[in-house]
Amino acid sequence: MALFIRQDDERSELQKQVAAELQRKARDNSLKASERPDGVDDSQYIKGMKKTTSLAWVWIIILVVIVGVIIWLTVLTLAR
Repeated sequence: MALFIRQDDERSELQKQVAAELQRKARDNSLKASERPDGVDDSQYIKGMKKTTSLAWVWIIILVVIVGVIIWLTVLTLAR
């Protein structure tokens, strides 16, 4: 048998207090998040690092060509 409990649409005082506290905590957390857009407290680890240059795509193309040549040479060697 199931136990049925009568539930009203009205919230009790305790439920209202808990809901208000959760809303306050969520609001406080969102304010903290807006202060730290990247979510990092200490960004000292990034000091001295350089940004990727605009020629990074050239290195990617060179890498793809090298891999392609290696595959081509392997296929030619196995075909003999």
